[in-house]
Amino acid sequence: MKYIGAHVSAAGGVQNAPLNAQTIGARAFALFTKNQRQWQAKPLTREAIDAFKTHLQQVGIAAEHVLPHDSYLINLGHPEKAALEKSRAAFVDEMQRCEQLGLKLLNFHPGSHLNKISESQSLAIVAESINLALEQTRGVTAVIENTAGQGTNLGYRFEHLAEIIEQVEDKSRVGVCIDTCHTFTAGYDLRTPDTCEATFEEFDRIVGFDTLRGLHLNGSKPDLGDRVDRHESLEKGKLGLAVFHYIMQDKRFDAVPMVLETPDPDNWAHEIELLYSWQ
Repeated sequence: MKYIGAHVSAAGGVQNAPLNAQTIGARAFALFTKNQRQWQAKPLTREAIDAFKTHLQQVGIAAEHVLPHDSYLINLGHPEKAALEKSRAAFVDEMQRCEQLGLKLLNFHPGSHLNKISESQSLAIVAESINLALEQTRGVTAVIENTAGQGTNLGYRFEHLAEIIEQVEDKSRVGVCIDTCHTFTAGYDLRTPDTCEATFEEFDRIVGFDTLRGLHLNGSKPDLGDRVDRHESLEKGKLGLAVFHYIMQDKRFDAVPMVLETPDPDNWAHEIELLYSWQ
């Protein structure tokens, strides 16, 4: 069974996110558990935590199908000690917030080397950051998102994801989220059934479908290999619809949360209905 939703607003409190997901016909969703553009956040209140769990039950969405995203400020591969420690502390806080909410996953971008160290050195720092966070939390899986490779961002090659996972000590609590826009603009073709088959075969060989914990379903404004992160609606842009047909008809993508991050929230209900029509 497929579980599709979108990255919905948590304005007014995290407890509102499940209700916002329900309005678009979602069976899964993503949210920020704090302001994604600020380092500090007030602790979650008992009232907000209880209301979130109640609303999640009311709308019939399982905790396993919620894919929270961490702050965009966090860089777990930062080459400088003070900035790295700040990112690591913020990431642990994000993991702990998920733990409080009873959520099982935390999605994050691996980080950036900032042209100050090599990719492999930065990937090793990311892995150590994950190890430290897992030691301080329970029950939450760290979900590495592949990236478009914009600037000095890590994670645009499947080999990067595999290199991180190889160095994580508790492999039961690390996984991967594949973003269709990022995959395409990083240089992996997804425009036909044959290229989808080849790309996901490469993913399975290098990283493994057993690591897959989520998907971000996005069209792409940039073209193949442009290494620019700009999402587009599913029915627009350079990516096309073949990959979404492919995903909806492939059982390897069952059971994981699949989240729209397309740019028009007013179109999410339509896009969710469209995706389900291709099962």
